[in-house]
Amino acid sequence: MGILKRNVSTKSTQSAITIIAEGNKFCGDMSIIGKMHIDGIFEGNVSSLDNISIGKTGHVRGLIKARAVDVCGLLEGEVICDDLHIDSGGQVRATVESKQMSIHPQGCFLGERRLKELSALADESKKIETGMDAIDSLPDKVVLDNKSES
Repeated sequence: MGILKRNVSTKSTQSAITIIAEGNKFCGDMSIIGKMHIDGIFEGNVSSLDNISIGKTGHVRGLIKARAVDVCGLLEGEVICDDLHIDSGGQVRATVESKQMSIHPQGCFLGERRLKELSALADESKKIETGMDAIDSLPDKVVLDNKSES
């Protein structure tokens, strides 16, 4: 008699949650669709289409890309997200690119923050104003109109 059924789908109807529990360590790059919670140590790059939370015992060193990041532990490196929240006891030592950022009075932020929408526009304007792009953007031919009024 079999325990597994043949007609059961392997796809979940709900978003999966990836957990790195306290006492565990993960090194490497990870790309996930659902949510992620880290209570252990994560070293590397992680990208998620959903939220990433770092628990009180969690320690992340690397690049995080996610919709929202909630930090109660320690985050070092670089963060690209729509919304970053540093909770009580949370520490972020990173370069942050976000639309919104909030810090609890007992939270700690040490680093640099750039607005997500404006950073792309600033990079584009620098490219046009300097270097060969500025010369290449000039017209090939200049026509002077010498009309004299009588």
